[in-house]
Amino acid sequence: MSEQLKLIVEQLNKDPFKKMFNLITFDSLEPMQLLQILNDVLAEIDPKQALDIREEMPEQTIKRMCALLGMLKYKPPSNLSDVSIFRQGLVAGKKPVVHPILHWLLQRVPELKKRAYLARFLVKLEVPTEFLQDDVINDTSHQYEELVEGFKTYHKECELLRTSGFSTAEIRRDISAMEEEKDQLIKRLERLKKRVETVSNHQRMLEQARQLRVEKEREESLTHQKQEQKNQLFQAEQRLQRSQQQWKDLRQAAADANPESLTKRLEEEIKINSYMVSEKLPKELEAMRRTVQYLQKIASEPAMGQADVQELEDKIKVVDSQMNQLIEKRMMRNDPMDDKLTLYRQQASIIIRRKESKAEELQEAREELAGAERELRQRSSQAQASDGGEIIRGDELKRLVVKLRSKGTVYKKQRQEIAELKAEYGVLQRTEEILKQRHDTVQQKLQTVEAEKGISGYSNTQEELERVSAIKSELDEKKGRTLDDMEVYMKNISEQELLGKKLREKQKTVRDSHAANMEQMTMWRDLEQLMECKKQCFERAQSQPAIGQVIQEGEGHRLVL
Repeated sequence: MSEQLKLIVEQLNKDPFKKMFNLITFDSLEPMQLLQILNDVLAEIDPKQALDIREEMPEQTIKRMCALLGMLKYKPPSNLSDVSIFRQGLVAGKKPVVHPILHWLLQRVPELKKRAYLARFLVKLEVPTEFLQDDVINDTSHQYEELVEGFKTYHKECELLRTSGFSTAEIRRDISAMEEEKDQLIKRLERLKKRVETVSNHQRMLEQARQLRVEKEREESLTHQKQEQKNQLFQAEQRLQRSQQQWKDLRQAAADANPESLTKRLEEEIKINSYMVSEKLPKELEAMRRTVQYLQKIASEPAMGQADVQELEDKIKVVDSQMNQLIEKRMMRNDPMDDKLTLYRQQASIIIRRKESKAEELQEAREELAGAERELRQRSSQAQASDGGEIIRGDELKRLVVKLRSKGTVYKKQRQEIAELKAEYGVLQRTEEILKQRHDTVQQKLQTVEAEKGISGYSNTQEELERVSAIKSELDEKKGRTLDDMEVYMKNISEQELLGKKLREKQKTVRDSHAANMEQMTMWRDLEQLMECKKQCFERAQSQPAIGQVIQEGEGHRLVL
Protein backbone atom coordinates (compact mmCIF):
# COMPACT_ATOMS: atom_id res chain seq x y z
CA MET A 1 0.00 0.00 0.00
CA SER A 2 2.87 2.38 0.78
CA GLU A 3 4.36 1.73 -2.67
CA GLN A 4 0.96 2.45 -4.18
CA LEU A 5 0.65 5.77 -2.35
CA LYS A 6 4.22 6.65 -3.24
CA LEU A 7 3.57 6.08 -6.94
CA ILE A 8 0.34 8.11 -6.82
CA VAL A 9 2.06 11.05 -5.10
CA GLU A 10 4.99 10.97 -7.54
CA GLN A 11 2.71 11.01 -10.58
CA LEU A 12 0.49 13.77 -9.16
CA ASN A 13 3.54 15.96 -8.49
CA LYS A 14 4.60 15.73 -12.15
CA ASP A 15 3.19 17.47 -15.20
CA PRO A 16 0.39 18.18 -15.93
CA PHE A 17 -1.02 17.92 -12.38
CA LYS A 18 1.74 19.58 -10.26
CA LYS A 19 -0.10 19.02 -6.97
CA MET A 20 3.06 19.19 -4.78
CA PHE A 21 1.81 16.52 -2.36
CA ASN A 22 3.74 14.35 0.01
CA LEU A 23 2.59 11.09 1.58
CA ILE A 24 1.24 12.78 4.70
CA THR A 25 -0.70 15.57 2.99
CA PHE A 26 -2.14 13.20 0.39
CA ASP A 27 -3.19 10.66 3.01
CA SER A 28 -4.90 13.38 5.07
CA LEU A 29 -7.14 14.60 2.22
CA GLU A 30 -10.89 14.80 2.76
CA PRO A 31 -13.17 12.49 0.72
CA MET A 32 -14.46 15.40 -1.36
CA GLN A 33 -10.90 16.54 -2.13
CA LEU A 34 -9.92 12.98 -3.03
CA LEU A 35 -12.86 12.71 -5.44
CA GLN A 36 -11.89 16.07 -6.98
CA ILE A 37 -8.35 14.77 -7.58
CA LEU A 38 -9.80 11.64 -9.17
CA ASN A 39 -11.99 13.85 -11.36
CA ASP A 40 -8.93 15.93 -12.36
CA VAL A 41 -7.09 12.77 -13.44
CA LEU A 42 -10.13 11.66 -15.45
CA ALA A 43 -10.31 15.14 -17.00
CA GLU A 44 -6.70 14.78 -18.14
CA ILE A 45 -7.72 11.55 -19.91
CA ASP A 46 -11.04 12.91 -21.23
CA PRO A 47 -11.35 16.74 -21.30
CA LYS A 48 -15.16 16.48 -21.10
CA GLN A 49 -14.80 15.45 -17.44
CA ALA A 50 -13.24 18.79 -16.43
CA LEU A 51 -15.60 20.35 -13.86
CA ASP A 52 -15.98 21.06 -10.16
CA ILE A 53 -17.76 18.15 -8.47
CA ARG A 54 -19.19 20.55 -5.87
CA GLU A 55 -21.40 21.98 -8.62
CA GLU A 56 -22.76 18.54 -9.56
CA MET A 57 -25.07 16.11 -7.82
CA PRO A 58 -23.24 13.13 -6.24
CA GLU A 59 -25.38 10.65 -8.21
CA GLN A 60 -24.46 12.32 -11.48
CA THR A 61 -20.78 12.39 -10.50
CA ILE A 62 -20.66 8.69 -9.65
CA LYS A 63 -22.65 7.77 -12.76
CA ARG A 64 -20.28 9.78 -14.96
CA MET A 65 -17.14 8.36 -13.34
CA CYS A 66 -18.41 4.78 -13.47
CA ALA A 67 -19.34 5.16 -17.14
CA LEU A 68 -15.86 6.45 -18.02
CA LEU A 69 -14.11 3.77 -15.94
CA GLY A 70 -16.20 1.10 -17.63
CA MET A 71 -15.31 2.53 -21.02
CA LEU A 72 -11.61 2.46 -20.01
CA LYS A 73 -12.05 -1.21 -18.94
CA TYR A 74 -11.10 -0.71 -15.31
CA LYS A 75 -11.51 -3.81 -13.12
CA PRO A 76 -11.93 -3.22 -9.36
CA PRO A 77 -9.90 -5.33 -6.91
CA SER A 78 -11.26 -8.71 -5.89
CA ASN A 79 -12.40 -7.41 -2.48
CA LEU A 80 -14.50 -4.73 -4.27
CA SER A 81 -15.94 -6.89 -7.04
CA ASP A 82 -19.50 -6.20 -5.84
CA VAL A 83 -20.87 -3.27 -7.84
CA SER A 84 -22.96 -1.84 -5.01
CA ILE A 85 -20.03 -1.86 -2.57
CA PHE A 86 -17.82 -0.23 -5.19
CA ARG A 87 -20.36 2.52 -5.93
CA GLN A 88 -20.97 3.21 -2.24
CA GLY A 89 -17.23 3.46 -1.59
CA LEU A 90 -16.83 5.78 -4.57
CA VAL A 91 -19.71 8.01 -3.41
CA ALA A 92 -18.18 8.26 0.05
CA GLY A 93 -14.69 8.90 -1.36
CA LYS A 94 -13.17 6.01 0.59
CA LYS A 95 -9.44 5.53 0.21
CA PRO A 96 -9.56 1.73 -0.40
CA VAL A 97 -11.74 2.46 -3.45
CA VAL A 98 -10.22 5.69 -4.80
CA HIS A 99 -6.53 4.84 -4.31
CA PRO A 100 -6.53 1.72 -6.56
CA ILE A 101 -8.36 3.72 -9.24
CA LEU A 102 -5.76 6.51 -9.12
CA HIS A 103 -2.93 3.98 -9.11
CA TRP A 104 -4.36 2.22 -12.17
CA LEU A 105 -5.07 5.47 -14.06
CA LEU A 106 -1.76 7.22 -13.39
CA GLN A 107 0.26 4.23 -14.61
CA ARG A 108 -1.23 4.33 -18.12
CA VAL A 109 -2.38 7.90 -18.87
CA PRO A 110 -1.22 8.03 -22.57
CA GLU A 111 -2.81 4.66 -23.34
CA LEU A 112 -6.08 5.66 -21.65
CA LYS A 113 -6.13 8.99 -23.52
CA LYS A 114 -6.04 7.13 -26.81
CA ARG A 115 -8.67 4.67 -25.60
CA ALA A 116 -10.98 7.48 -24.47
CA TYR A 117 -10.57 9.27 -27.80
CA LEU A 118 -11.36 6.12 -29.78
CA ALA A 119 -14.28 5.21 -27.53
CA ARG A 120 -16.10 8.38 -28.59
CA PHE A 121 -16.34 6.96 -32.12
CA LEU A 122 -16.29 3.19 -31.57
CA VAL A 123 -18.95 2.72 -28.91
CA LYS A 124 -21.74 0.63 -30.43
CA LEU A 125 -25.29 1.66 -29.71
CA GLU A 126 -27.44 -1.12 -28.29
CA VAL A 127 -30.72 -0.90 -30.21
CA PRO A 128 -33.55 -3.23 -29.07
CA THR A 129 -34.50 -5.92 -31.55
CA GLU A 130 -38.10 -4.77 -31.84
CA PHE A 131 -36.93 -1.31 -32.94
CA LEU A 132 -34.75 -2.81 -35.65
CA GLN A 133 -37.87 -4.04 -37.40
CA ASP A 134 -38.36 -0.48 -38.60
CA ASP A 135 -36.60 -0.03 -41.96
CA VAL A 136 -35.43 3.52 -41.22
CA ILE A 137 -33.92 2.57 -37.85
CA ASN A 138 -32.38 -0.56 -39.34
CA ASP A 139 -30.79 1.39 -42.21
CA THR A 140 -29.54 4.04 -39.80
CA SER A 141 -28.02 1.35 -37.57
CA HIS A 142 -26.26 -0.27 -40.53
CA GLN A 143 -25.01 3.13 -41.69
CA TYR A 144 -23.69 3.83 -38.19
CA GLU A 145 -21.83 0.50 -38.13
CA GLU A 146 -20.34 1.22 -41.57
CA LEU A 147 -19.17 4.63 -40.36
CA VAL A 148 -17.56 3.00 -37.32
CA GLU A 149 -15.71 0.55 -39.56
CA GLY A 150 -14.67 3.42 -41.83
CA PHE A 151 -13.33 5.33 -38.83
CA LYS A 152 -11.27 2.28 -37.84
CA THR A 153 -9.78 2.11 -41.33
CA TYR A 154 -9.00 5.84 -41.45
CA HIS A 155 -7.50 5.76 -37.96
CA LYS A 156 -5.19 2.88 -38.92
CA GLU A 157 -4.11 4.73 -42.06
CA CYS A 158 -3.49 7.87 -40.02
CA GLU A 159 -1.34 5.94 -37.53
CA LEU A 160 0.61 4.38 -40.38
CA LEU A 161 1.21 7.81 -41.91
CA ARG A 162 2.35 9.18 -38.56
CA THR A 163 4.82 6.34 -38.07
CA SER A 164 6.00 6.34 -41.69
CA GLY A 165 7.95 9.61 -41.30
CA PHE A 166 6.16 11.60 -44.02
CA SER A 167 5.03 15.13 -43.26
CA THR A 168 2.93 17.70 -45.06
CA ALA A 169 5.86 20.14 -45.10
CA GLU A 170 8.02 17.64 -46.99
CA ILE A 171 5.20 16.94 -49.45
CA ARG A 172 4.69 20.68 -50.01
CA ARG A 173 8.42 21.11 -50.62
CA ASP A 174 8.39 18.24 -53.12
CA ILE A 175 5.36 19.73 -54.90
CA SER A 176 6.96 23.17 -55.09
CA ALA A 177 10.20 21.64 -56.40
CA MET A 178 8.29 19.70 -59.07
CA GLU A 179 6.39 22.85 -60.06
CA GLU A 180 9.69 24.72 -60.43
CA GLU A 181 11.06 21.90 -62.58
CA LYS A 182 7.88 21.99 -64.65
CA ASP A 183 8.24 25.76 -65.21
CA GLN A 184 11.89 25.30 -66.19
CA LEU A 185 10.97 22.57 -68.67
CA ILE A 186 8.22 24.74 -70.17
CA LYS A 187 10.63 27.65 -70.60
CA ARG A 188 13.25 25.37 -72.09
CA LEU A 189 10.68 23.93 -74.50
CA GLU A 190 9.63 27.43 -75.57
CA ARG A 191 13.26 28.40 -76.20
CA LEU A 192 13.78 25.26 -78.28
CA LYS A 193 10.62 26.01 -80.28
CA LYS A 194 11.82 29.53 -81.02
CA ARG A 195 15.23 28.21 -82.03
CA VAL A 196 13.69 25.59 -84.32
CA GLU A 197 11.32 28.08 -85.98
CA THR A 198 14.31 30.06 -87.25
CA VAL A 199 15.60 27.01 -89.14
CA SER A 200 14.41 26.56 -92.73
CA ASN A 201 12.19 23.52 -93.45
CA HIS A 202 11.70 22.96 -89.73
CA GLN A 203 8.30 21.35 -90.28
CA ARG A 204 9.80 18.67 -92.51
CA MET A 205 12.61 18.06 -90.02
CA LEU A 206 10.10 17.78 -87.15
CA GLU A 207 8.08 15.25 -89.15
CA GLN A 208 11.21 13.19 -89.80
CA ALA A 209 12.14 13.33 -86.10
CA ARG A 210 8.61 12.17 -85.23
CA GLN A 211 8.88 9.26 -87.66
CA LEU A 212 12.29 8.38 -86.19
CA ARG A 213 10.81 8.28 -82.69
CA VAL A 214 7.92 6.07 -83.89
CA GLU A 215 10.35 3.66 -85.53
CA LYS A 216 12.50 3.50 -82.40
CA GLU A 217 9.42 2.72 -80.29
CA ARG A 218 8.45 0.04 -82.79
CA GLU A 219 11.96 -1.39 -82.60
CA GLU A 220 11.76 -1.51 -78.79
CA SER A 221 8.36 -3.23 -79.01
CA LEU A 222 9.73 -5.84 -81.41
CA THR A 223 12.73 -6.42 -79.15
CA HIS A 224 10.41 -6.89 -76.19
CA GLN A 225 8.26 -9.34 -78.16
CA LYS A 226 11.37 -11.25 -79.18
CA GLN A 227 12.46 -11.50 -75.54
CA GLU A 228 9.00 -12.67 -74.48
CA GLN A 229 9.02 -15.37 -77.15
CA LYS A 230 12.45 -16.51 -75.96
CA ASN A 231 11.12 -16.69 -72.40
CA GLN A 232 8.09 -18.66 -73.55
CA LEU A 233 10.36 -21.06 -75.43
CA PHE A 234 12.54 -21.51 -72.34
CA GLN A 235 9.46 -22.10 -70.15
CA ALA A 236 8.11 -24.63 -72.65
CA GLU A 237 11.43 -26.50 -72.53
CA GLN A 238 11.32 -26.46 -68.72
CA ARG A 239 7.74 -27.80 -68.75
CA LEU A 240 8.87 -30.57 -71.08
CA GLN A 241 11.74 -31.48 -68.76
CA ARG A 242 9.42 -31.45 -65.73
CA SER A 243 6.92 -33.64 -67.52
CA GLN A 244 9.65 -36.11 -68.45
CA GLN A 245 10.96 -36.13 -64.86
CA GLN A 246 7.43 -36.59 -63.52
CA TRP A 247 6.91 -39.49 -65.90
CA LYS A 248 10.17 -41.10 -64.67
CA ASP A 249 9.17 -40.56 -61.02
CA LEU A 250 5.79 -42.16 -61.61
CA ARG A 251 7.39 -45.17 -63.29
CA GLN A 252 9.88 -45.52 -60.43
CA ALA A 253 7.11 -45.23 -57.82
CA ALA A 254 5.03 -47.83 -59.66
CA ALA A 255 8.02 -50.17 -59.80
CA ASP A 256 8.81 -49.80 -56.06
CA ALA A 257 5.20 -50.00 -54.90
CA ASN A 258 4.30 -53.42 -53.47
CA PRO A 259 1.69 -54.42 -50.87
CA GLU A 260 4.25 -55.09 -48.10
CA SER A 261 5.96 -51.68 -48.31
CA LEU A 262 2.66 -49.82 -48.53
CA THR A 263 1.28 -51.74 -45.53
CA LYS A 264 4.44 -51.06 -43.51
CA ARG A 265 4.34 -47.36 -44.36
CA LEU A 266 0.67 -47.10 -43.39
CA GLU A 267 1.31 -48.91 -40.08
CA GLU A 268 4.11 -46.45 -39.22
CA GLU A 269 1.88 -43.48 -40.03
CA ILE A 270 -0.93 -44.98 -37.91
CA LYS A 271 1.43 -45.43 -34.95
CA ILE A 272 2.73 -41.89 -35.24
CA ASN A 273 -0.75 -40.41 -35.56
CA SER A 274 -2.00 -42.52 -32.62
CA TYR A 275 0.83 -41.24 -30.44
CA MET A 276 0.14 -37.67 -31.53
CA VAL A 277 -3.59 -37.97 -30.82
CA SER A 278 -3.48 -40.00 -27.60
CA GLU A 279 -0.37 -38.62 -25.86
CA LYS A 280 1.32 -35.56 -27.32
CA LEU A 281 -1.60 -33.36 -28.35
CA PRO A 282 -3.63 -33.96 -25.12
CA LYS A 283 -0.57 -33.02 -23.04
CA GLU A 284 -0.02 -29.85 -25.05
CA LEU A 285 -3.72 -29.00 -24.84
CA GLU A 286 -3.73 -29.53 -21.08
CA ALA A 287 -0.59 -27.41 -20.71
CA MET A 288 -2.17 -24.62 -22.78
CA ARG A 289 -5.33 -24.79 -20.66
CA ARG A 290 -3.32 -24.53 -17.47
CA THR A 291 -1.42 -21.58 -18.93
CA VAL A 292 -4.67 -19.87 -19.94
CA GLN A 293 -6.17 -20.45 -16.49
CA TYR A 294 -3.03 -19.11 -14.87
CA LEU A 295 -3.03 -16.01 -17.09
CA GLN A 296 -6.76 -15.44 -16.46
CA LYS A 297 -6.14 -15.71 -12.75
CA ILE A 298 -3.31 -13.18 -12.98
CA ALA A 299 -5.43 -10.84 -15.14
CA SER A 300 -8.36 -10.98 -12.69
CA GLU A 301 -6.17 -10.12 -9.71
CA PRO A 302 -5.36 -6.48 -8.92
CA ALA A 303 -1.97 -4.99 -9.64
CA MET A 304 0.69 -6.33 -7.28
CA GLY A 305 2.73 -4.04 -5.12
CA GLN A 306 6.18 -4.47 -3.65
CA ALA A 307 4.72 -6.07 -0.51
CA ASP A 308 2.89 -8.73 -2.54
CA VAL A 309 6.04 -9.51 -4.51
CA GLN A 310 8.03 -9.82 -1.29
CA GLU A 311 5.39 -12.18 0.14
CA LEU A 312 5.58 -14.41 -2.95
CA GLU A 313 9.38 -14.45 -2.77
CA ASP A 314 9.18 -15.53 0.89
CA LYS A 315 6.81 -18.36 -0.06
CA ILE A 316 9.18 -19.48 -2.83
CA LYS A 317 12.07 -19.54 -0.38
CA VAL A 318 10.03 -21.64 2.08
CA VAL A 319 9.05 -24.15 -0.62
CA ASP A 320 12.67 -24.36 -1.84
CA SER A 321 13.89 -25.08 1.67
CA GLN A 322 11.25 -27.81 2.10
CA MET A 323 12.28 -29.40 -1.20
CA ASN A 324 15.94 -29.35 -0.17
CA GLN A 325 15.08 -31.02 3.14
CA LEU A 326 13.12 -33.77 1.37
CA ILE A 327 16.00 -34.37 -1.05
CA GLU A 328 18.46 -34.60 1.84
CA LYS A 329 16.23 -37.10 3.69
CA ARG A 330 15.92 -39.20 0.58
CA MET A 331 19.68 -39.19 0.04
CA MET A 332 20.28 -40.18 3.66
CA ARG A 333 18.12 -43.32 3.33
CA ASN A 334 20.41 -44.68 0.54
CA ASP A 335 18.04 -47.49 -0.49
CA PRO A 336 19.51 -49.59 -3.39
CA MET A 337 16.01 -50.32 -4.62
CA ASP A 338 15.35 -46.61 -4.89
CA ASP A 339 18.59 -46.21 -6.83
CA LYS A 340 17.47 -48.83 -9.35
CA LEU A 341 14.06 -47.23 -9.63
CA THR A 342 15.73 -43.87 -10.08
CA LEU A 343 17.89 -45.27 -12.87
CA TYR A 344 14.85 -46.77 -14.57
CA ARG A 345 12.93 -43.55 -14.16
CA GLN A 346 15.79 -41.57 -15.67
CA GLN A 347 15.99 -43.94 -18.62
CA ALA A 348 12.22 -43.78 -19.09
CA SER A 349 12.25 -39.99 -18.89
CA ILE A 350 15.11 -39.84 -21.42
CA ILE A 351 13.16 -42.09 -23.79
CA ILE A 352 10.01 -40.01 -23.31
CA ARG A 353 11.93 -36.79 -23.96
CA ARG A 354 13.49 -38.25 -27.09
CA LYS A 355 10.09 -39.43 -28.23
CA GLU A 356 8.58 -36.02 -27.60
CA SER A 357 11.46 -34.25 -29.36
CA LYS A 358 11.14 -36.52 -32.37
CA ALA A 359 7.38 -35.94 -32.39
CA GLU A 360 7.98 -32.18 -32.27
CA GLU A 361 10.49 -32.46 -35.11
CA LEU A 362 7.94 -34.48 -37.07
CA GLN A 363 5.27 -31.88 -36.36
CA GLU A 364 7.59 -29.07 -37.45
CA ALA A 365 8.52 -30.99 -40.58
CA ARG A 366 4.84 -31.53 -41.37
CA GLU A 367 4.07 -27.87 -40.82
CA GLU A 368 7.03 -26.90 -42.97
CA LEU A 369 5.91 -29.34 -45.66
CA ALA A 370 2.36 -27.96 -45.49
CA GLY A 371 3.69 -24.42 -45.80
CA ALA A 372 5.88 -25.42 -48.73
CA GLU A 373 2.91 -27.11 -50.41
CA ARG A 374 0.78 -24.00 -49.87
CA GLU A 375 3.46 -21.81 -51.38
CA LEU A 376 3.87 -24.33 -54.18
CA ARG A 377 0.16 -24.23 -54.95
CA GLN A 378 0.16 -20.45 -54.81
CA ARG A 379 3.12 -20.11 -57.15
CA SER A 380 1.72 -22.76 -59.47
CA SER A 381 -1.58 -20.92 -59.69
CA GLN A 382 0.29 -17.67 -60.38
CA ALA A 383 2.34 -19.36 -63.09
CA GLN A 384 -0.76 -20.90 -64.67
CA ALA A 385 -2.52 -17.55 -64.58
CA SER A 386 0.43 -15.79 -66.21
CA ASP A 387 1.66 -18.24 -68.85
CA GLY A 388 -0.22 -21.51 -68.36
CA GLY A 389 2.68 -23.23 -66.59
CA GLU A 390 2.32 -26.51 -64.73
CA ILE A 391 3.06 -27.55 -61.16
CA ILE A 392 6.72 -27.67 -60.17
CA ARG A 393 7.85 -31.18 -59.27
CA GLY A 394 10.97 -33.31 -59.07
CA ASP A 395 14.36 -31.76 -58.45
CA GLU A 396 13.05 -28.20 -58.55
CA LEU A 397 10.61 -28.98 -55.75
CA LYS A 398 13.43 -30.48 -53.68
CA ARG A 399 15.60 -27.44 -54.24
CA LEU A 400 12.68 -25.19 -53.29
CA VAL A 401 12.08 -27.15 -50.07
CA VAL A 402 15.79 -26.97 -49.14
CA LYS A 403 15.79 -23.24 -49.82
CA LEU A 404 12.67 -22.70 -47.72
CA ARG A 405 14.14 -24.78 -44.92
CA SER A 406 17.32 -22.72 -44.85
CA LYS A 407 15.28 -19.52 -44.91
CA GLY A 408 13.12 -20.85 -42.07
CA THR A 409 16.24 -21.53 -39.99
CA VAL A 410 17.55 -18.02 -40.62
CA TYR A 411 14.12 -16.58 -39.81
CA LYS A 412 13.91 -18.45 -36.50
CA LYS A 413 17.40 -17.32 -35.55
CA GLN A 414 16.65 -13.69 -36.38
CA ARG A 415 13.32 -13.86 -34.58
CA GLN A 416 15.11 -15.15 -31.49
CA GLU A 417 17.61 -12.29 -31.74
CA ILE A 418 14.74 -9.82 -32.04
CA ALA A 419 13.08 -11.33 -28.97
CA GLU A 420 16.34 -11.04 -27.01
CA LEU A 421 16.77 -7.43 -28.11
CA LYS A 422 13.18 -6.65 -27.11
CA ALA A 423 13.74 -8.24 -23.71
CA GLU A 424 16.95 -6.27 -23.24
CA TYR A 425 15.16 -3.10 -24.35
CA GLY A 426 12.41 -3.76 -21.80
CA VAL A 427 14.99 -4.23 -19.04
CA LEU A 428 16.79 -1.02 -20.03
CA GLN A 429 13.51 0.87 -20.23
CA ARG A 430 12.51 -0.35 -16.78
CA THR A 431 15.96 0.56 -15.45
CA GLU A 432 15.56 4.04 -16.92
CA GLU A 433 12.16 4.42 -15.25
CA ILE A 434 13.56 3.29 -11.90
CA LEU A 435 16.48 5.71 -12.18
CA LYS A 436 14.12 8.55 -13.12
CA GLN A 437 11.93 7.74 -10.11
CA ARG A 438 14.98 7.67 -7.86
CA HIS A 439 16.16 10.97 -9.31
CA ASP A 440 12.75 12.55 -8.70
CA THR A 441 12.72 11.16 -5.16
CA VAL A 442 16.20 12.53 -4.48
CA GLN A 443 15.17 15.91 -5.92
CA GLN A 444 12.10 16.01 -3.68
CA LYS A 445 14.17 15.06 -0.64
CA LEU A 446 16.72 17.71 -1.58
CA GLN A 447 13.97 20.32 -1.90
CA THR A 448 12.56 19.26 1.48
CA VAL A 449 15.98 19.52 3.13
CA GLU A 450 16.58 22.92 1.53
CA ALA A 451 13.18 24.10 2.77
CA GLU A 452 13.99 22.88 6.29
CA LYS A 453 17.37 24.61 6.21
CA GLY A 454 15.83 27.79 4.82
CA ILE A 455 17.83 27.70 1.57
CA SER A 456 15.10 26.79 -0.88
CA GLY A 457 16.26 26.80 -4.47
CA TYR A 458 19.95 26.39 -3.58
CA SER A 459 20.41 23.34 -5.82
CA ASN A 460 18.63 25.06 -8.70
CA THR A 461 20.81 28.13 -8.21
CA GLN A 462 23.91 25.93 -8.11
CA GLU A 463 22.87 24.20 -11.34
CA GLU A 464 22.18 27.59 -12.93
CA LEU A 465 25.60 28.86 -11.84
CA GLU A 466 27.27 25.76 -13.28
CA ARG A 467 25.36 26.23 -16.51
CA VAL A 468 26.31 29.93 -16.67
CA SER A 469 29.93 29.00 -15.91
CA ALA A 470 29.92 26.46 -18.74
CA ILE A 471 28.44 29.05 -21.11
CA LYS A 472 31.04 31.60 -19.98
CA SER A 473 33.87 29.13 -20.60
CA GLU A 474 32.51 28.46 -24.08
CA LEU A 475 32.30 32.21 -24.76
CA ASP A 476 35.85 32.71 -23.48
CA GLU A 477 37.05 29.93 -25.75
CA LYS A 478 35.24 31.51 -28.71
CA LYS A 479 36.71 34.90 -27.75
CA GLY A 480 40.21 33.39 -27.66
CA ARG A 481 39.70 31.84 -31.07
CA THR A 482 38.41 35.21 -32.36
CA LEU A 483 41.50 37.02 -31.04
CA ASP A 484 43.75 34.45 -32.71
CA ASP A 485 41.89 34.95 -35.97
CA MET A 486 42.18 38.73 -35.64
CA GLU A 487 45.92 38.40 -35.04
CA VAL A 488 46.27 36.31 -38.19
CA TYR A 489 44.21 38.87 -40.14
CA MET A 490 46.35 41.78 -38.87
CA LYS A 491 49.50 39.89 -39.83
CA ASN A 492 48.14 39.33 -43.34
CA ILE A 493 47.15 43.01 -43.61
CA SER A 494 50.64 44.15 -42.58
CA GLU A 495 52.20 41.79 -45.12
CA GLN A 496 49.90 43.16 -47.85
CA GLU A 497 50.74 46.77 -46.89
CA LEU A 498 54.47 45.99 -47.02
CA LEU A 499 54.07 44.36 -50.42
CA GLY A 500 52.05 47.37 -51.69
CA LYS A 501 54.74 49.75 -50.46
CA LYS A 502 57.43 47.82 -52.35
CA LEU A 503 55.31 47.81 -55.50
CA ARG A 504 54.74 51.58 -55.28
CA GLU A 505 58.49 52.19 -54.94
CA LYS A 506 59.18 50.03 -58.00
CA GLN A 507 56.44 51.85 -59.89
CA LYS A 508 58.01 55.23 -59.06
CA THR A 509 61.44 54.03 -60.22
CA VAL A 510 59.99 52.77 -63.49
CA ARG A 511 58.08 56.03 -64.00
CA ASP A 512 61.27 58.15 -63.43
CA SER A 513 63.35 56.05 -65.86
CA HIS A 514 60.54 56.07 -68.38
CA ALA A 515 60.15 59.89 -68.59
CA ALA A 516 63.13 60.42 -70.99
CA ASN A 517 61.99 57.55 -73.15
CA MET A 518 58.52 59.06 -73.34
CA GLU A 519 59.93 62.41 -74.57
CA GLN A 520 61.97 60.62 -77.26
CA MET A 521 58.90 58.62 -78.31
CA THR A 522 56.84 61.81 -78.53
CA MET A 523 59.49 63.48 -80.70
CA TRP A 524 59.70 60.47 -83.04
CA ARG A 525 55.90 60.34 -83.37
CA ASP A 526 55.83 64.08 -84.24
CA LEU A 527 58.61 63.57 -86.80
CA GLU A 528 56.76 60.61 -88.29
CA GLN A 529 53.60 62.69 -88.64
CA LEU A 530 55.61 65.49 -90.30
CA MET A 531 57.18 63.10 -92.81
CA GLU A 532 53.81 61.56 -93.55
CA CYS A 533 52.38 65.04 -94.19
CA LYS A 534 55.26 65.92 -96.54
CA LYS A 535 54.79 62.63 -98.38
CA GLN A 536 51.12 63.33 -98.91
CA CYS A 537 51.85 66.88 -100.13
CA PHE A 538 54.48 65.58 -102.56
CA GLU A 539 52.14 62.92 -103.96
CA ARG A 540 49.40 65.48 -104.35
CA ALA A 541 51.79 67.86 -106.19
CA GLN A 542 52.88 65.07 -108.57
CA SER A 543 49.29 64.17 -109.39
CA GLN A 544 48.28 67.79 -110.43
CA PRO A 545 48.90 68.87 -114.14
CA ALA A 546 51.50 71.56 -114.87
CA ILE A 547 50.14 75.10 -115.51
CA GLY A 548 52.45 77.50 -117.30
CA GLN A 549 55.70 77.24 -119.34
CA VAL A 550 59.20 76.24 -118.45
CA ILE A 551 61.89 78.62 -119.79
CA GLN A 552 65.50 77.56 -119.91
CA GLU A 553 67.97 80.21 -119.00
CA GLY A 554 71.54 79.17 -119.11
CA GLU A 555 71.98 76.01 -117.12
CA GLY A 556 68.76 76.39 -115.07
CA HIS A 557 65.08 76.12 -115.73
CA ARG A 558 62.35 78.59 -114.77
CA LEU A 559 58.65 77.95 -114.54
CA VAL A 560 56.52 80.73 -115.87
CA LEU A 561 52.83 80.69 -114.94
